[in-house]
Amino acid sequence: MSEESVPQQGGGTGQPKGLLQQMEELMAALNADLSALDADLQSAGRTGEEPEAG
Repeated sequence: MSEESVPQQGGGTGQPKGLLQQMEELMAALNADLSALDADLQSAGRTGEEPEAG
């Protein structure tokens, strides 16, 4: 993915976010997704069901 394809979000200030701030936000979102996935997998393991692929 090139930098041109990533929209710059400045929080309404007109200033592009710094790379570190973008990375921190992406990591926070990734951690939230992984936590949700972990919860889904653990609940599926308790019921003996396979989670739906998709």
